[in-house]
Amino acid sequence: MNQTAKPSWPVFRSLQGAAANWRIDLVAGLTLAAIATPEQMATARLGGFEPHIGFFVFVAGALGFALLGANRFLSSGADSTITPIFAGSLTLIAAAGTPHYATLSALLALMVGAMMLGAGFFRAGWVANLLSIPVLTGFLAGIAVHIALSQAPSFLGLPGGSGTFFDRVKQLAQHFGEINPVALGLGLGCLAIVIVAERLSPRIPGALIALIGATLAVLALGLEGKGLPVIGAFSVEPPHPSAPIVSLNDFVKVLGLATLITLIVMVQSAATSRSFPGLPGEPPDIDRDFLGLGAGSILAGLFGGFPVNASPPRTAIVAENGGRSQLASLAAAALVLVAAFGEPFLRHTPEAALAAILFFIAGRIFRVADMRDILARSKQEFLLVVVTIFAVVLLPVQSGVALAIMLSLIHGFWTTTQTDLQQFVRLPGETVWWTQHPTKARETLEGVKVVGFQAPLSFLNAEKFGREMLEAVETPGLKLIVLEASSIADIDYTAAKAFGSVIRACHDRNVDFAIARLESLRARAALNAYGLLDALAPPGGKGKDRLFHSVDEATRALAPHAKVIGIPAEDRKSAG
Repeated sequence: MNQTAKPSWPVFRSLQGAAANWRIDLVAGLTLAAIATPEQMATARLGGFEPHIGFFVFVAGALGFALLGANRFLSSGADSTITPIFAGSLTLIAAAGTPHYATLSALLALMVGAMMLGAGFFRAGWVANLLSIPVLTGFLAGIAVHIALSQAPSFLGLPGGSGTFFDRVKQLAQHFGEINPVALGLGLGCLAIVIVAERLSPRIPGALIALIGATLAVLALGLEGKGLPVIGAFSVEPPHPSAPIVSLNDFVKVLGLATLITLIVMVQSAATSRSFPGLPGEPPDIDRDFLGLGAGSILAGLFGGFPVNASPPRTAIVAENGGRSQLASLAAAALVLVAAFGEPFLRHTPEAALAAILFFIAGRIFRVADMRDILARSKQEFLLVVVTIFAVVLLPVQSGVALAIMLSLIHGFWTTTQTDLQQFVRLPGETVWWTQHPTKARETLEGVKVVGFQAPLSFLNAEKFGREMLEAVETPGLKLIVLEASSIADIDYTAAKAFGSVIRACHDRNVDFAIARLESLRARAALNAYGLLDALAPPGGKGKDRLFHSVDEATRALAPHAKVIGIPAEDRKSAG
């Protein structure tokens, strides 16, 4: 153990070194506030809340993460990835904008926060790996479609829609002839400003420029009086921390949604922490970051808000602007909190401007480049992308996301079951045994078969392992079979039963059985726990006598006089 290592701070770990870099952090915080202000407004509206609730959620996320998180750059707050999911689910229980809806969202934030704290305390960072990249890509694309479809009425100046994907499309088609050209023009102008600013430099607060410009246009041209939909007046009161009063029935209804949102937050925050780990030589601490996000969601729930999530784009802004600690996020939170009380100006913000910002966010998470790359490299995994998109878009949001997670797990299970038994051969004149390659010269030993199964042995592949091993054992003239086990990390009960059947079949046929390169301590412990080590024992010997450090050691010990059989390389041209 390194005796000189400094102990980890119990709280405010992400503020270490802030005193020496406060000027840089304040500059990064100013830029972050400029980016976050319009984004938090838009996300709050997406969730069915007044704009200033998004500001309070951002402040809660910054305070909670600075308190318990580890990552110096990570920006947490209202997030457009999870907002459509919980908003679509909560509206099935209570109407958006009602006190009951606000109570349920606060309850959801508290439950997600508690689950995130539990994930951090029990070091459940591995759960973040449950979504594969193809499924995650499809999931984000599906959420992008939901965002775009939900904001299309505001962007076009039409009445708001609701219901399923098909309901919303039908409502848009019915009112398509009523498009407000002023709203559409403002929306397109704001979208163009955001896109151009992003292309020029991510540091330019294009969304803030667009939002202020659109609001000034409304005031200067009197567009509100001409029928342009705007946010309208809203009451801003300082947050008073309080726990929502709910019934047991509400708790039960929200529990499944809270679990789902927690998993998504874990996946996105882990990806963000790994992408922006901190200062050189400072590894990411995913579990500690879960604690910070959990604290942020709990504060958001007490403030009457909704769950927080890590934001990769905002985190990138902090890193690119030279931020050195969470002081940047705290500075941004202070500035955003001031903006929350700008209601006299913000009430005139056109809804089309906020819709344009969300359109831009939707386009950013619809990762076309990733889809192209997946398609070019694996058509099977691209099918996962497509199926996930359709599941998230066409099914109720909560069901679609749950199905996406199931698809990811099924894909992982399927990959494990597709492992085949590989035959190993020896390189000519060497002691190295390797998987055979038909275009290279190789050799084997008469009466000896060396095989390998390159996956952990579990109930998922136990039947296949047992069947293919038994087929190998039935090779005519076989005297010794060696299992090259370097890739077998673990053996479960079902696989152990299949393994035992293979060992008994070998002994019944007078075939010696040996295991080489079993490097995993868990797999070695399983051999002993399931009685496989005793089953391996030769007459009058011990099981450990059939465990070897290498295939060459096993063949020299058990088949020292076996005849070498050379196999020439195949000529692919002549073979074709």
